[in-house]
Amino acid sequence: MADNITIKLKKQDTEFIKKICAEFRNDKGELINVLHKTQEHFGYLPAEVQELIAAELKMSVAKVYGVVTFYSFFTMVPKGKNPISICTGTACYVRGAENVLDEFKKQLGIEVGEVTTDGEFSLSCLRCVGACGLAPVVMVGEKTYGRVAPEMVADIVAEYK
Repeated sequence: MADNITIKLKKQDTEFIKKICAEFRNDKGELINVLHKTQEHFGYLPAEVQELIAAELKMSVAKVYGVVTFYSFFTMVPKGKNPISICTGTACYVRGAENVLDEFKKQLGIEVGEVTTDGEFSLSCLRCVGACGLAPVVMVGEKTYGRVAPEMVADIVAEYK
C-alpha cells in the first residue's frame, strides 16, 4: 500500500494552494473548506500539500494531518478515476459486504487502498453510508448500488470500462 507517497510540488501547484487559502482569508477555522477545495484539485492530500496548507493557515502540520485522517472523505493516496467504496458498517457486514468486497478484489486484482495499474479503479471501505435498508451498499464515485451480491460485481465494473 502506498501510504507514504511523496510528490514534488510544482510552482503552479504551490500558487494554487496559496490562492485557495487566501480565498478563505488564511483562516484556521476554514481548514476543512481549504482541504475540500484542494482535494478537488489534486484528487488527494499528500504530505507536501498538507505542509503548505499548515504554513499558510499558520497552524501545525499535526493539526492538518489529524483532520485529514479523521474524516473518511479525505484521502492521502490517489484514487482511481472510478473510486469504489464498499460499506462495511454493521448492517452491510451482516448482509454479506465482506463477500462483495472479496469479489471486487478478485475482479480488479487490487487490495483495499490500492489503485488499478491503469488508474481506472481504486478500492476502499466505508463505515456507513446511511443506507442500511439497502445493505450491502457499494458506491462508485457518487453512484450508490444497493443490495449488492457478489455475482453483481462484474456487471458493476463493466459499467465503467
